Amino acid sequence: MARILVTGGTGYIGSHTVVELMQSGFEVLIVDNLSNSNIQVLDGIEKIVGRRPDFAQLDVADLPKMRELLEKYTDIVAVIHFAASKAVGESVEKPLLYYRNNVLSLVNLLEVMKERGITNLVFSSSCTVYGQPSKEHLPVDETAPIQPALSPYGNTKQINEEIIRDEAHADSSLNAIILRYFNPIGAHPSALIGELPNGVPNNLLPFVTQTAAGLRKELKIFGNDYNTPDGSCIRDYINVVDLAKAHVVAVNRMLKVELRDRVEYFNLGTGRGLSVIEIVDTFEKVTGVKVPHTIVGRREGDIEKVWADPRKANEVLGWKATATVEETLLSAWNWQRHLSE
Repeated sequence: MARILVTGGTGYIGSHTVVELMQSGFEVLIVDNLSNSNIQVLDGIEKIVGRRPDFAQLDVADLPKMRELLEKYTDIVAVIHFAASKAVGESVEKPLLYYRNNVLSLVNLLEVMKERGITNLVFSSSCTVYGQPSKEHLPVDETAPIQPALSPYGNTKQINEEIIRDEAHADSSLNAIILRYFNPIGAHPSALIGELPNGVPNNLLPFVTQTAAGLRKELKIFGNDYNTPDGSCIRDYINVVDLAKAHVVAVNRMLKVELRDRVEYFNLGTGRGLSVIEIVDTFEKVTGVKVPHTIVGRREGDIEKVWADPRKANEVLGWKATATVEETLLSAWNWQRHLSE
């Protein structure tokens, strides 16, 4: 049975993708240093799927350890690379950490893939590579210009995309599908896995659910003076399970058909933009739970408004986001309640 290496596989999107891969018949090897995830995620995966993925606790940036690990696994047919630091605000404060974690890990991964003859890579990228798109490029499709990044996090995604493109140009055996995510939210419908950041959350939804559960005093909304209908930032919020399924489709595409280009790019979103305030209001409506919140100043590195044109992913990959925002927010709340049990 074909095996997929998933770096960062105990993380939020990684764990949901591992579930979808295993339910699609793949074996999985997770590599994760647990810097922003929890080993107990493996228990949740096992409860959902009925079997446990192989797991190695190590840093992808540790090249000797990666070489040693992959000498033991000779059946890997593709890699999905999630492992990266991912908080915009933190990246502004700790840029060197982000360049070390995010760029060095990819370089090492490509090197060890080449040594082991593994030729298929799915890369976890981000809509941050588009910066703040101009009005004529909203919604954002894959032809929108890549703009100077507004944060070191966004810059690492741009740099990594360039590294993959350069390596594919130099090595004609390498195929890559780069998935540019918009904003993943929600949890698995079983409530056995979900978003579980270590420490204070940097993403909106865990902060919303933790505040609703009384674990945090209040939610801070960064800015209400943006050029949007209610003044708060607008994003394209995509259900994490829908997002995870796109990775399985991407892997199958690489294994079964010859790519049109050896590096392909797809935007993964719903095609609909929602503001931070709309998300909070909708959460309160579907759960019946109030979320104490206050408006504070803008956060450095935040983009005003961005949402996807997902037609290319719909048409070429045959993938589509199907979950409603209401059921997605409810799944996040069910996950939070599961954590409190």
